[in-house]
Amino acid sequence: MKSLLVVNSSARTARSITRHLTARFATTWQTLNPGGEIIDRDVGARPVPQITHEWIASAYSDPVDHTPAMREALSVSDMLIDEIFRASAIVVGAPMYNFGMPAHLKAYVEQIIRIGRTFAFNGPGALSPYEPLVPSKPLVIVTSTGAGGYEAGGHSAHQNFLEPHLETVFSLIGLTDISFVRVASEQSKDGRFQQAILNAETAIDRLAARIGRGNSDTAEVATMVA
Repeated sequence: MKSLLVVNSSARTARSITRHLTARFATTWQTLNPGGEIIDRDVGARPVPQITHEWIASAYSDPVDHTPAMREALSVSDMLIDEIFRASAIVVGAPMYNFGMPAHLKAYVEQIIRIGRTFAFNGPGALSPYEPLVPSKPLVIVTSTGAGGYEAGGHSAHQNFLEPHLETVFSLIGLTDISFVRVASEQSKDGRFQQAILNAETAIDRLAARIGRGNSDTAEVATMVA
């Protein structure tokens, strides 16, 4: 059975741009996969815990030596990672907060980047120190910003720590088939924001249709929406 993992991280439960677009993606995907599973992981409304000393000690010890307390410390991480492995495709809503990702999304990332589960260390001499352990699958990341110019070549691109960070951490674990859909200029008083929403909805519909039909080749989809 196909599964779509939907990760929302906006603190807004109403008027959220990213929630609007991830829901639109999920609706189209579900239409094409009526028997498919939607995995709802809303870390904005239901935050996951921050990692702790106990979490780190447990994650970096041999699982055969885990005590019940250590297994409990990793229980949320195990659940979140299992969702990623189960999913056929993933869509993430990530508004830009203070030039980076929301704290709730960062906590989620900390829980899923885990030695022995989602990545491993390569030996000396390897081209990369990290080996991804998650099978490749389509990942769509929806971002929103109050102002414009954060796209590559834009006047504020040097302040965009959201998209490069997300691309880096998801690629680390093996999710390299990434498409970005961006909505910018939410705070503008002219027509730029309305046009950005329309462009993003078009991109989301095309991606959801392509991925929902099982074609993850997104090369033809205009996913960087200003």
